[in-house]
Amino acid sequence: MNILSCKRSICILLLLIAIQFSGFAQAVNSYKIYNSATKKLISADELVKALNKTDAIFYGEEHNDSVGHLVEALLLKKLSEVHPQQIALSMEMFETDCQHVLNEYLNGLIREKNFVTDARCWPNYADYRPMIEFAKTEHLPVIAANAPGRYTNLVSRLSLKGLNQLDQIGKSYLPPLPIDTATGAYLQKFDNIMGGHSSMGGMQVYQAQNLWDATMGWSVASFLKTHPGFTVFQINGSFHSEEKLGAVAQFKKYLPDASVKNIAATAIENFAAPDWNTLSKMGDFIVVTDGSGTKGF
Repeated sequence: MNILSCKRSICILLLLIAIQFSGFAQAVNSYKIYNSATKKLISADELVKALNKTDAIFYGEEHNDSVGHLVEALLLKKLSEVHPQQIALSMEMFETDCQHVLNEYLNGLIREKNFVTDARCWPNYADYRPMIEFAKTEHLPVIAANAPGRYTNLVSRLSLKGLNQLDQIGKSYLPPLPIDTATGAYLQKFDNIMGGHSSMGGMQVYQAQNLWDATMGWSVASFLKTHPGFTVFQINGSFHSEEKLGAVAQFKKYLPDASVKNIAATAIENFAAPDWNTLSKMGDFIVVTDGSGTKGF
């Protein structure tokens, strides 16, 4: 690389850094972090301190909340500073059969263009890219935690029993069969959001949800079993981990003695006065963002 090209690359890098910090600066007044137990505001540093000695941290996001994504990236950075080389990022946004593609990109073996295509990155990958690039730079493991979409679709059509027809390669991307189906509070919550049991079109849709949750819980638990001393920062949609149901409950089945805390992130219209009747049960910690802002999509 000649001197001119080197200078140009440095300028581009500095510009990207400036843009990223500008985004954080603009977002500072657009989010708040609360301790649910005390209902008091805390800083990101105080949150990270409160998460010390936690094996698994489940962050439930709204997928289209760009401010919430900035908070995730900020927390990942701060967690990595507190736990140098002992923090792993785990993401719903990548499916287990893409783990090798993800690893190839993190290790610098393939181009980002190929990674985005072959890892089936989400349409709003730009929201998650800062975390992936940070993990790549800092050599942090990233876990492709989600069940392959073709298998959740299979369950929605053929029920969980349909998974028994997969060969060993297919089954290797999933938790050990049979998949446990959660009942009680989680089923009731799922019924409510779907508009009632009669609207679900049979239990297969709920069973697909359980496969989704179980695979994420199993992915996090499997990593911790082989990486003692690590903390896993798991990113998923809010429904999967609110009230420590869904993926959190499944995780505890696979690793009962592990410590776990959950963060629930939500955009609210009344940003100045959160409704604690709704929020307090959602997570150990609550991230609220200004719901009047522009959504990512």
